[in-house]
Amino acid sequence: MNHTASPQSEFLRGIKECSPMLIGLLPWALILGMQGGQKGMSWLEMLLMTGMNFAGGSEFAAVNLWANPLPILLIATVTFMINSRHILMGAAIAPYMRDMPLKKAMPALFFMCDESWAMAFAEIQKRKAAGLPAFNMPFYAGVCFILYVTWIGFAAFGAAV
Repeated sequence: MNHTASPQSEFLRGIKECSPMLIGLLPWALILGMQGGQKGMSWLEMLLMTGMNFAGGSEFAAVNLWANPLPILLIATVTFMINSRHILMGAAIAPYMRDMPLKKAMPALFFMCDESWAMAFAEIQKRKAAGLPAFNMPFYAGVCFILYVTWIGFAAFGAAV
């Protein structure tokens, strides 16, 4: 870990260190998209759903509940229940983000998923041991960027297929 790295190099390091996870993420995103396509979702609907929710488990539940007419309240309730783990994950990472302006912290928390949270926490531990400010926003942004773009892109592709 380079202690004087630029924000751009930290962003790219986040992408690079997260890239091996994409091998496991790609098939799940494709499967989600294909399941949505089989339920009648268009690639655009899949793109919008995954882009606004970005939490794999609840997206699989939503697709399985997808019907005509759409049971919106049921889908919203199940999604909230499955994603409630994000409350605990956010609470665990919040102390390291307390000096961050709300306009940066809220988007960071929106893009938090299990993988980005785990990588951010590992990075926090490394930086604390090195005596650096714990939360590395450029690194985290790189991790979130590659996970988000890959997930929504391949889920939409799966729906189109």
